Amino acid sequence: MITAMALGGYAALVGTAMPPLLSRARWTHRAPVLAVLAWQGLMVTFIVATALTVYHLALTEQHVHEGFLGLLSVCGLAADAPVTESAPTPRDALALSAPAVIVLLPLGWFVLCTWRARRARQRHLDMLALIGEPAPGYDATVVDHGAPAVYCLPGRRRRVVITRGALDVLSDAQMRAVLEHERAHIESRHHLLHLLVDAFSRAFPGLPLARHAKEQITLLVEMIADDRVLRSHSRDALATAMCEVAAGQTPQGTLGAGGPGALIRLRRVLTPQPRPHRVTWLGVVAASTAAPLLPLLVACGP
Repeated sequence: MITAMALGGYAALVGTAMPPLLSRARWTHRAPVLAVLAWQGLMVTFIVATALTVYHLALTEQHVHEGFLGLLSVCGLAADAPVTESAPTPRDALALSAPAVIVLLPLGWFVLCTWRARRARQRHLDMLALIGEPAPGYDATVVDHGAPAVYCLPGRRRRVVITRGALDVLSDAQMRAVLEHERAHIESRHHLLHLLVDAFSRAFPGLPLARHAKEQITLLVEMIADDRVLRSHSRDALATAMCEVAAGQTPQGTLGAGGPGALIRLRRVLTPQPRPHRVTWLGVVAASTAAPLLPLLVACGP
Protein backbone atom coordinates (compact mmCIF):
# COMPACT_ATOMS: atom_id res chain seq x y z
CA MET A 1 0.00 0.00 0.00
CA ILE A 2 2.90 2.37 0.76
CA THR A 3 4.30 1.76 -2.73
CA ALA A 4 0.90 2.45 -4.29
CA MET A 5 0.59 5.70 -2.32
CA ALA A 6 4.09 6.79 -3.36
CA LEU A 7 3.41 6.05 -7.02
CA GLY A 8 -0.01 7.70 -6.88
CA GLY A 9 1.46 10.81 -5.28
CA TYR A 10 4.16 10.94 -7.93
CA ALA A 11 1.59 10.58 -10.72
CA ALA A 12 -0.53 13.35 -9.17
CA LEU A 13 2.52 15.60 -8.91
CA VAL A 14 3.45 15.03 -12.55
CA GLY A 15 -0.12 15.29 -13.80
CA THR A 16 -1.21 18.42 -11.92
CA ALA A 17 1.60 20.36 -10.22
CA MET A 18 4.47 20.13 -12.70
CA PRO A 19 2.71 21.29 -15.91
CA PRO A 20 1.99 24.89 -14.75
CA LEU A 21 5.58 25.22 -13.52
CA LEU A 22 7.03 24.03 -16.82
CA SER A 23 4.63 26.24 -18.78
CA ARG A 24 5.91 29.31 -16.92
CA ALA A 25 9.60 28.37 -17.13
CA ARG A 26 11.62 31.06 -18.92
CA TRP A 27 14.09 28.74 -20.61
CA THR A 28 11.50 26.80 -22.65
CA HIS A 29 11.08 29.44 -25.36
CA ARG A 30 14.85 29.81 -25.63
CA ALA A 31 15.28 26.07 -26.20
CA PRO A 32 12.06 24.73 -27.74
CA VAL A 33 13.58 21.38 -28.74
CA LEU A 34 14.63 20.78 -25.17
CA ALA A 35 11.23 21.89 -23.90
CA VAL A 36 9.44 19.40 -26.16
CA LEU A 37 11.66 16.65 -24.73
CA ALA A 38 10.71 17.74 -21.21
CA TRP A 39 6.98 17.60 -21.98
CA GLN A 40 7.37 14.16 -23.54
CA GLY A 41 9.23 12.98 -20.46
CA LEU A 42 6.37 14.14 -18.23
CA MET A 43 3.77 12.37 -20.36
CA VAL A 44 5.68 9.08 -20.41
CA THR A 45 6.41 9.09 -16.69
CA PHE A 46 2.75 9.89 -15.92
CA ILE A 47 1.59 6.87 -17.91
CA VAL A 48 4.14 4.58 -16.26
CA ALA A 49 3.41 5.84 -12.74
CA THR A 50 -0.36 5.64 -13.19
CA ALA A 51 -0.20 2.11 -14.61
CA LEU A 52 2.01 0.91 -11.74
CA THR A 53 -0.24 2.60 -9.17
CA VAL A 54 -3.26 0.73 -10.50
CA TYR A 55 -1.26 -2.49 -10.55
CA HIS A 56 -0.28 -2.21 -6.89
CA LEU A 57 -3.80 -1.29 -5.85
CA ALA A 58 -5.44 -4.14 -7.74
CA LEU A 59 -2.98 -6.97 -7.09
CA THR A 60 -3.36 -9.35 -4.19
CA GLU A 61 -1.50 -8.58 -0.98
CA GLN A 62 1.08 -11.31 -1.48
CA HIS A 63 2.02 -10.09 -4.95
CA VAL A 64 2.23 -6.57 -3.65
CA HIS A 65 4.88 -7.67 -1.18
CA GLU A 66 6.73 -9.27 -4.07
CA GLY A 67 7.03 -5.83 -5.65
CA PHE A 68 7.47 -5.23 -9.36
CA LEU A 69 9.01 -8.68 -9.77
CA GLY A 70 5.59 -10.09 -9.00
CA LEU A 71 4.21 -8.40 -12.11
CA LEU A 72 7.03 -9.77 -14.23
CA SER A 73 6.47 -13.22 -12.74
CA VAL A 74 2.78 -13.19 -13.57
CA CYS A 75 3.68 -12.10 -17.09
CA GLY A 76 6.25 -14.88 -17.33
CA LEU A 77 9.05 -12.36 -17.90
CA ALA A 78 11.14 -13.02 -14.80
CA ALA A 79 12.32 -16.56 -14.22
CA ASP A 80 13.97 -15.68 -10.91
CA ALA A 81 10.96 -13.80 -9.56
CA PRO A 82 9.15 -15.19 -6.51
CA VAL A 83 6.54 -17.74 -7.50
CA THR A 84 3.49 -18.45 -5.40
CA GLU A 85 1.72 -21.79 -5.24
CA SER A 86 -1.72 -20.25 -5.48
CA ALA A 87 -3.41 -20.19 -8.88
CA PRO A 88 -4.04 -16.83 -10.55
CA THR A 89 -7.26 -15.19 -9.41
CA PRO A 90 -9.60 -12.77 -11.20
CA ARG A 91 -8.00 -10.04 -9.14
CA ASP A 92 -4.62 -11.03 -10.56
CA ALA A 93 -6.05 -10.76 -14.06
CA LEU A 94 -7.42 -7.31 -13.20
CA ALA A 95 -4.03 -6.28 -11.90
CA LEU A 96 -2.56 -7.07 -15.31
CA SER A 97 -5.37 -5.80 -17.54
CA ALA A 98 -5.96 -2.45 -15.80
CA PRO A 99 -2.37 -1.19 -16.20
CA ALA A 100 -2.34 -2.51 -19.75
CA VAL A 101 -5.43 -0.44 -20.54
CA ILE A 102 -3.76 2.70 -19.18
CA VAL A 103 -0.73 2.10 -21.40
CA LEU A 104 -2.68 1.05 -24.49
CA LEU A 105 -5.32 3.79 -24.29
CA PRO A 106 -3.07 6.61 -25.58
CA LEU A 107 -1.61 4.24 -28.17
CA GLY A 108 -5.11 3.45 -29.40
CA TRP A 109 -5.98 7.13 -29.60
CA PHE A 110 -2.74 7.75 -31.51
CA VAL A 111 -3.75 5.20 -34.13
CA LEU A 112 -7.23 6.73 -34.40
CA CYS A 113 -5.93 10.31 -34.58
CA THR A 114 -3.42 9.29 -37.24
CA TRP A 115 -6.16 7.68 -39.32
CA ARG A 116 -8.39 10.73 -39.03
CA ALA A 117 -5.57 13.11 -39.95
CA ARG A 118 -4.63 11.04 -42.99
CA ARG A 119 -8.23 10.94 -44.15
CA ALA A 120 -8.55 14.73 -43.77
CA ARG A 121 -5.30 15.30 -45.66
CA GLN A 122 -6.38 12.95 -48.43
CA ARG A 123 -9.65 14.85 -48.88
CA HIS A 124 -7.70 18.09 -49.10
CA LEU A 125 -5.23 16.62 -51.58
CA ASP A 126 -8.13 15.49 -53.75
CA MET A 127 -9.50 19.02 -53.66
CA LEU A 128 -6.09 20.51 -54.53
CA ALA A 129 -5.92 18.23 -57.56
CA LEU A 130 -9.03 19.99 -58.86
CA ILE A 131 -8.49 23.62 -57.90
CA GLY A 132 -4.75 23.93 -57.21
CA GLU A 133 -2.20 25.42 -59.59
CA PRO A 134 1.61 25.21 -59.47
CA ALA A 135 3.42 28.25 -58.07
CA PRO A 136 6.30 29.07 -60.43
CA GLY A 137 9.61 29.21 -58.59
CA TYR A 138 8.26 28.24 -55.19
CA ASP A 139 7.68 24.47 -55.51
CA ALA A 140 4.22 24.88 -54.01
CA THR A 141 0.55 24.78 -54.93
CA VAL A 142 -1.57 27.93 -55.26
CA VAL A 143 -5.26 28.06 -54.42
CA ASP A 144 -7.52 30.95 -55.38
CA HIS A 145 -8.41 32.36 -51.97
CA GLY A 146 -8.29 35.98 -50.88
CA ALA A 147 -7.11 35.47 -47.28
CA PRO A 148 -3.30 35.25 -47.02
CA ALA A 149 -2.29 31.80 -45.76
CA VAL A 150 0.60 29.38 -46.20
CA TYR A 151 0.40 25.82 -44.89
CA CYS A 152 1.70 22.33 -45.51
CA LEU A 153 0.25 18.86 -45.75
CA PRO A 154 2.76 16.43 -44.20
CA GLY A 155 3.04 12.74 -44.89
CA ARG A 156 3.99 10.76 -47.96
CA ARG A 157 2.25 13.07 -50.41
CA ARG A 158 3.63 16.19 -48.79
CA ARG A 159 2.57 19.51 -50.22
CA VAL A 160 3.03 23.21 -49.42
CA VAL A 161 0.01 25.37 -50.24
CA ILE A 162 -0.10 29.13 -50.84
CA THR A 163 -3.26 31.16 -51.21
CA ARG A 164 -3.59 33.83 -53.88
CA GLY A 165 -3.93 36.36 -51.09
CA ALA A 166 -0.50 35.42 -49.73
CA LEU A 167 1.08 35.86 -53.16
CA ASP A 168 -0.42 39.34 -53.35
CA VAL A 169 0.87 40.61 -49.99
CA LEU A 170 4.19 38.80 -49.44
CA SER A 171 7.44 39.83 -51.05
CA ASP A 172 9.74 37.21 -52.52
CA ALA A 173 11.96 37.20 -49.41
CA GLN A 174 8.96 36.91 -47.11
CA MET A 175 7.45 34.12 -49.20
CA ARG A 176 10.65 32.11 -49.17
CA ALA A 177 10.88 32.55 -45.39
CA VAL A 178 7.41 31.11 -44.74
CA LEU A 179 8.01 28.33 -47.27
CA GLU A 180 11.15 27.38 -45.33
CA HIS A 181 9.02 27.37 -42.19
CA GLU A 182 6.63 24.86 -43.75
CA ARG A 183 9.42 22.66 -45.08
CA ALA A 184 10.88 22.59 -41.57
CA HIS A 185 7.56 21.18 -40.33
CA ILE A 186 7.56 18.54 -43.05
CA GLU A 187 11.19 17.45 -42.74
CA SER A 188 11.08 17.33 -38.93
CA ARG A 189 7.78 15.41 -38.97
CA HIS A 190 6.20 17.81 -36.53
CA HIS A 191 2.76 16.42 -37.34
CA LEU A 192 3.73 13.30 -35.36
CA LEU A 193 4.29 15.43 -32.25
CA HIS A 194 0.85 16.94 -32.76
CA LEU A 195 -0.67 13.48 -33.07
CA LEU A 196 1.11 12.19 -29.95
CA VAL A 197 0.02 15.03 -27.71
CA ASP A 198 -3.49 14.97 -29.18
CA ALA A 199 -3.75 11.26 -28.40
CA PHE A 200 -2.51 11.83 -24.85
CA SER A 201 -5.03 14.63 -24.26
CA ARG A 202 -7.88 12.44 -25.53
CA ALA A 203 -6.76 9.49 -23.40
CA PHE A 204 -6.65 11.65 -20.25
CA PRO A 205 -9.25 14.41 -20.77
CA GLY A 206 -9.31 17.08 -18.10
CA LEU A 207 -5.80 16.30 -16.89
CA PRO A 208 -3.77 19.52 -16.47
CA LEU A 209 -0.72 17.80 -17.96
CA ALA A 210 -2.68 16.95 -21.11
CA ARG A 211 -4.02 20.49 -21.49
CA HIS A 212 -0.71 22.24 -20.88
CA ALA A 213 1.29 19.78 -22.99
CA LYS A 214 -1.00 20.23 -25.98
CA GLU A 215 -0.89 24.02 -25.74
CA GLN A 216 2.85 24.22 -25.23
CA ILE A 217 4.00 21.60 -27.74
CA THR A 218 1.78 23.17 -30.41
CA LEU A 219 3.54 26.48 -29.78
CA LEU A 220 7.02 24.99 -29.38
CA VAL A 221 7.01 23.19 -32.73
CA GLU A 222 6.24 26.52 -34.40
CA MET A 223 9.22 28.04 -32.60
CA ILE A 224 11.42 25.17 -33.76
CA ALA A 225 10.38 25.86 -37.35
CA ASP A 226 11.01 29.59 -36.83
CA ASP A 227 14.56 28.82 -35.67
CA ARG A 228 15.10 26.75 -38.80
CA VAL A 229 14.04 29.71 -40.96
CA LEU A 230 16.38 32.12 -39.17
CA ARG A 231 19.39 30.05 -40.22
CA SER A 232 19.06 31.33 -43.78
CA HIS A 233 16.56 34.21 -43.75
CA SER A 234 16.38 37.57 -42.02
CA ARG A 235 14.36 38.21 -38.89
CA ASP A 236 12.51 41.07 -40.56
CA ALA A 237 11.39 38.89 -43.48
CA LEU A 238 10.05 36.18 -41.18
CA ALA A 239 8.42 38.61 -38.74
CA THR A 240 6.67 40.56 -41.50
CA ALA A 241 5.46 37.38 -43.17
CA MET A 242 4.14 36.07 -39.85
CA CYS A 243 2.11 39.26 -39.41
CA GLU A 244 0.63 38.96 -42.89
CA VAL A 245 -0.47 35.32 -42.58
CA ALA A 246 -1.26 35.24 -38.84
CA ALA A 247 -5.02 35.48 -39.40
CA GLY A 248 -5.12 32.89 -42.17
CA GLN A 249 -7.15 29.75 -41.42
CA THR A 250 -5.62 26.36 -42.21
CA PRO A 251 -7.54 23.15 -42.93
CA GLN A 252 -7.64 20.21 -40.53
CA GLY A 253 -4.55 18.02 -40.60
CA THR A 254 -2.25 20.79 -41.85
CA LEU A 255 0.40 23.03 -40.27
CA GLY A 256 0.27 26.74 -41.03
CA ALA A 257 2.96 29.40 -41.07
CA GLY A 258 0.79 31.70 -38.95
CA GLY A 259 0.30 29.03 -36.34
CA PRO A 260 -0.65 29.46 -32.69
CA GLY A 261 0.86 32.07 -30.41
CA ALA A 262 1.79 34.32 -33.32
CA LEU A 263 2.34 37.33 -31.03
CA ILE A 264 4.61 35.35 -28.67
CA ARG A 265 6.58 34.01 -31.62
CA LEU A 266 6.81 37.46 -33.19
CA ARG A 267 8.35 38.93 -30.05
CA ARG A 268 10.73 35.99 -29.86
CA VAL A 269 11.86 36.46 -33.47
CA LEU A 270 12.40 40.20 -33.10
CA THR A 271 14.07 40.09 -29.65
CA PRO A 272 16.41 37.08 -29.62
CA GLN A 273 17.58 35.83 -26.23
CA PRO A 274 20.64 33.78 -25.29
CA ARG A 275 20.23 30.04 -25.28
CA PRO A 276 20.13 28.27 -21.91
CA HIS A 277 23.38 27.40 -20.18
CA ARG A 278 24.90 24.00 -20.86
CA VAL A 279 24.10 22.97 -17.29
CA THR A 280 20.42 23.62 -17.95
CA TRP A 281 20.58 21.50 -21.11
CA LEU A 282 22.24 18.60 -19.35
CA GLY A 283 19.88 18.84 -16.37
CA VAL A 284 16.71 18.84 -18.48
CA VAL A 285 17.93 15.99 -20.69
CA ALA A 286 18.91 13.92 -17.64
CA ALA A 287 15.63 14.63 -15.84
CA SER A 288 13.50 13.89 -18.94
CA THR A 289 15.33 10.61 -19.50
CA ALA A 290 15.31 9.51 -15.86
CA ALA A 291 11.72 10.55 -15.07
CA PRO A 292 10.06 7.49 -16.70
CA LEU A 293 12.50 5.21 -14.82
CA LEU A 294 11.74 6.64 -11.37
CA PRO A 295 8.34 4.94 -10.93
CA LEU A 296 9.89 1.67 -12.07
CA LEU A 297 12.54 1.97 -9.36
CA VAL A 298 9.87 2.67 -6.77
CA ALA A 299 7.82 -0.31 -7.94
CA CYS A 300 10.85 -2.60 -7.76
CA GLY A 301 11.22 -1.86 -4.08
CA PRO A 302 10.03 -4.30 -1.43
